[in-house]
Amino acid sequence: MQTTVRQTNLTVPTDLESSQAKLLYLSLAVCDDATVDDLCTDLNVDKGSALSILGTLRERGYVERADGQYRVVQTAR
Repeated sequence: MQTTVRQTNLTVPTDLESSQAKLLYLSLAVCDDATVDDLCTDLNVDKGSALSILGTLRERGYVERADGQYRVVQTAR
């Protein structure tokens, strides 16, 4: 996977308590887009756990999914 990393001021939402949720969020925050498979490979996270966490992040409005790719919602804080 070739990932584009962008510079950003990273702020983790305060209601994220799980270290894996924070890890997935931060990974998406510094990359343009990523598939769940990319995240699992890069972060050594179980796919079932990643999908569950990404679902929660989507419900809370922190990430969005389009064309099989996940990305941080730019207005999320």
